[in-house]
Amino acid sequence: MSVGEICNREVVVIDRKASVYEAARTMRNQHVGSLVIVDEGSSTPRRPVGIVTDRDLVVEIMAKEVPEEALTTGDIIAPELLTAREADGIWETIMRMRAMGVRRLPVVDPGGNLCGMLTMDDLLKFITDELSDIVRLIRREQNREKESRPPS
Repeated sequence: MSVGEICNREVVVIDRKASVYEAARTMRNQHVGSLVIVDEGSSTPRRPVGIVTDRDLVVEIMAKEVPEEALTTGDIIAPELLTAREADGIWETIMRMRAMGVRRLPVVDPGGNLCGMLTMDDLLKFITDELSDIVRLIRREQNREKESRPPS
């Protein structure tokens, strides 16, 4: 199974020139904990250039009492953005996320354009579903054995 099969396709984006206040309002209004930063003025407006999380706003801006008025989302993003391709394997992507310490990962199509977002919630649901399938298989085998071998 690939990342593209389980990622969320409804991604909330914001331009890198937007203020951090606008980012916070957008997160609140859209009920999300992160925004993918894009360059809206470029020829490919859905090319991700960064990500900003609610935690970034609290830890990097509010806790340090940085005057938010002058900051844009582009000012607070990491210099390099880790992404996953739609065709990437789930387990390999989990290993990359773990190695880099990230909980959210923008997913891009073969052209590098944003097409989804993979989160820890998506991965937990996938793993839970896989484990549930294994449990059902074990129960089915146990029931089959009980039916084929009546108690003596």
